[in-house]
Amino acid sequence: MRLNKENLRRFSDAVRIPTYDRNALTPGILHLSVGNFHRGHMAVYLDELFEQGEDLDWAVIGASLRPSAVEMRESLKAQDYLTTVVELAPSAISAYIVSSMVDFPPSDPIEILDVLSDGKIRIVSLTITESGYYIDAATGEFAADHPEMVRDSKSPDTPTSLFGVLVKALKARRDLGIDPFTVLSCDNLPGNGNITRQTVLGLASLSDPDLADWIAASVSFPNSMVDRIVPATTDRERQLVKDNFGIIDQLPVVCEPFRQWVIEDNFPSGRPHLEKVGVEFVTDVSGYELMKLRILNAAHASMCYPALLLGHHFVHDAMADLDIFQWIKTLLSREAIPTLKPLPAVDYHQYLDQVLERFSNPEIGDTMLRIAEEGSERQPKFILPAVIDALDAGKSVDGFALEIALWCRYCLAEDEQGQLITVKDLKATELFQFSEASKTRSDAFLDNIDVFGSLGQNALFSEPFCYWLRYIHRLGVRAAIRKYVAKEK
Repeated sequence: MRLNKENLRRFSDAVRIPTYDRNALTPGILHLSVGNFHRGHMAVYLDELFEQGEDLDWAVIGASLRPSAVEMRESLKAQDYLTTVVELAPSAISAYIVSSMVDFPPSDPIEILDVLSDGKIRIVSLTITESGYYIDAATGEFAADHPEMVRDSKSPDTPTSLFGVLVKALKARRDLGIDPFTVLSCDNLPGNGNITRQTVLGLASLSDPDLADWIAASVSFPNSMVDRIVPATTDRERQLVKDNFGIIDQLPVVCEPFRQWVIEDNFPSGRPHLEKVGVEFVTDVSGYELMKLRILNAAHASMCYPALLLGHHFVHDAMADLDIFQWIKTLLSREAIPTLKPLPAVDYHQYLDQVLERFSNPEIGDTMLRIAEEGSERQPKFILPAVIDALDAGKSVDGFALEIALWCRYCLAEDEQGQLITVKDLKATELFQFSEASKTRSDAFLDNIDVFGSLGQNALFSEPFCYWLRYIHRLGVRAAIRKYVAKEK
C-alpha cells in the first residue's frame, strides 16, 4: 500500500502512525537540504513533540536549491510529505510514520525567499554537509573568492546560492520590520553555528556592510551536536519497508535506534520545547561536539580506509574484523581521548564502547564507501585538529600519522586485491596525484597545503607518516595496524 495520508489508517498495527491532527499544524521551521538525516533526526523529534500535543506551530517546510532535489520533492509531495522511519536494532525492527513536514516548495530562490519573508518562520535549519559552508579548509576562513560567493556578492538581489538566499531573506525581514529567524546548523562540524555565522556575515559584508552589522547584532546562530547513523536509501531499504510493513515508500529512512541532539539554547525568536522529547539544551555545546567529532566521527574516518583496502563493503563487516576493531579502539583510546577535556557525567571510554557497539549493528547496512566520502573535507575536521592538539601537548601522534598514511594509500583508488575503489571526493584527482607521488617520495602527500596547511612541515608528524606509508606499501594494511596495536604506549 502506498504511503499517503488517505492510507494511514489502513497500515498494520505494527506501524506507529501520527495521532495528532495534521490540519492543526502550521510551519515555524524551514529546513534547507532535506536529506535522510534530517528526516531521521530533527523531523522525528518534532513528530514526537507533536504527538504530545505540544508546539503544533513548529512544523517544517522543506527546501533545497539543488537540481537533484526535484525528484525528492515530487516523491515526498506524492506521499503528502510523510516518511516511513524504520529503526533497526540487532534483535528487533520497528517502524513509524513521521508527519512533521507540511510543504516543500520548488527548488527556486524566489519561492524560498517568499517563505523566509513570512514571520511565522522563526528557525531556518541546515543539513548541507561539511563541504557546503564555503570555508577554506587550509585557513578556516570564509572563502570570499569562491565563484558562487563572488556571484552573489555582485548580485545580492538575485541570489543563487543557499547563503545568498539567507542574506537576502534577512535583509527583507529587516526592511519589513520582521524579527529575524534563528539559523540552526545540524551538520557535523565543530562550532557549526559559528561557522554558519561566519559565512553569512562574510557574504553579507561583501555587498552590504551595514546589513552585516545588523545580522551580527540581531541574528542567532546556535551551535549544535547531532548524532544518529542514517544510511542512504537504496532499493534494499525500499524493499525492506515493503516486505516487513506493507508500505510502498519511495524515500523511507532506515536508521539505528540511538539518537542524540545537544543544542546551545540561544533562540531569541522562540523554539519548540524539544527538551520534552530528549533534546539537551545547554549553554556550551563545544565539549559534546568535540566528543563526537574525536570519537564517533574519528572512528568512522579511521575505519573506512583500512576496511576498504582490505575489501570490506559494510561497516558491520569491518567491525567483525578483529584487527580493524582493535585498531580503532586502540587509536582513539591512546591518542584521541587524551585530547578531550572532562565533561560532567561523561565517561569517554564508555562512549567509545557504545560507538563501536552501534557500528557493529548488522541491520543498519551502512557502507564503507559512504563514510569514506569527501575525505579532503572530513580529515581536516575529524582528525587533523586532534593531531594539532596532541602535538601542542607534546603527545605522540604515531597512530594519527598511520591513519593519514592509510588515507594516502586509499587515494590510489585500488584495494590490496587489485580491485578499483571509487574515491568520491571533489578533489579526488589531486589526491591521487599526491598519493602517486608519495610512492617515490613518501612525504609528497603532505605537500597538499589545502588539506594539511603547515602541518606537513612538522617533523613530529611527517616522520611517522612516512614510516607508516612505507610500511603499508611494503608489508600491507593489516600488518601496519597490527603493529600499531601491539606497540607500547
